[in-house]
Amino acid sequence: MKQTVLITGAAGFIGSHLISSLIENNKIICVDDFNDFYSPEIKRKNIEQYNNNPDFKLYELDIAEYELLEKVFKENQVDKVVHLAARAGVRPSLIDPLLYTRTNINGTVNLLELSKNYNIPHFVFGSSSSVYGISDKVPFKEDFDIIRPISPYAATKVAGEAIAYTYSHLYDMRIICLRFFTVYGARQRPDLAIHKFTRLIDNGKSIPVFGDGSAKRDYTYIDDIIQGVLAALNYDKVRYDIFNLGESRSIELSYLIELIEENLGKKAIIDRKPSQPGDVPITYADITKAKSLLGYNPTTDIVDGIKEFVKWYKILNS
Repeated sequence: MKQTVLITGAAGFIGSHLISSLIENNKIICVDDFNDFYSPEIKRKNIEQYNNNPDFKLYELDIAEYELLEKVFKENQVDKVVHLAARAGVRPSLIDPLLYTRTNINGTVNLLELSKNYNIPHFVFGSSSSVYGISDKVPFKEDFDIIRPISPYAATKVAGEAIAYTYSHLYDMRIICLRFFTVYGARQRPDLAIHKFTRLIDNGKSIPVFGDGSAKRDYTYIDDIIQGVLAALNYDKVRYDIFNLGESRSIELSYLIELIEENLGKKAIIDRKPSQPGDVPITYADITKAKSLLGYNPTTDIVDGIKEFVKWYKILNS
């Protein structure tokens, strides 16, 4: 008998890839509000292939609206929840922290409360490498102190992990928190660096580079992230756990731009800008724990990943 997996934010970048990996052997409940942070039409296109699939059901709603969300749990026998819905992005969170709090904290509490009330045995929470803030120790390990996030977005993810622990402790719920490190690949949001830079370079427009280009990120290919999420859905060890999902390699921004240039066959026009509040100088995942307990094994390095991304971008814009 097929299990029913409820995925929030399921029409987005990571969520739509997760549907692709699960739909053959599971029933999928897609919850998404199709907000205008970026074009809702992109998200609708991400999932249009499933609209007539009997194992796919779509609910268009805001997770911060408890009564609307409860309808999903009332109408379906949910076996597992993957909570990916969030207001994303460090810089936008500085502009509207109240919105980020409403979705990322209140919405997460709503999902945990309903999962408790409807006896959902397994809950996976999409957290972020942003929780580590500015750390002078690298690579980042799951047991690092995370009480000093430097953006409202990061703070909401810290809060999400904390309330998830509380629910796991009080109600014996199995909850797995996954700290994603700069995910990229086909269907990546258009506002994120790799997609944005590719588009601007291709169109002969300048790209905004904040700082001197020495900032480093642990860029993680979407297929590797999905491998980790699937493993977390089957994790049956302790009741509450946290895992880094990254490539465990930190790439300098200037090198990332070079790779995009090589694959496009075009040179970037750099528009230097001052470093931004909320940005961290480096992210770098220690994935020892995920390898050991989840069997996580990322296989796509940045060179191959950018090649695949640019290939997808060219098809999309041909």
